[in-house]
Amino acid sequence: MRIVVDHDLCSGHGRCATVAPALYVLDDNGFSAVNELDVPVHLEDAARAGANNCPERAITLIGDD
Repeated sequence: MRIVVDHDLCSGHGRCATVAPALYVLDDNGFSAVNELDVPVHLEDAARAGANNCPERAITLIGDD
């Protein structure tokens, strides 16, 4: 699974980092610092939780079958 963040949609709510801080890192302004990231198998549930908590739907999970 791979995380892809659309920075044009990210509004800096930080909900992704709140529920999955090991995957979703924020920059100094509170916006996602992640562009793309390969997710270790043991963190796939956390990746889904972070994506599902994004109110802007700025996070896409690729390979989430």
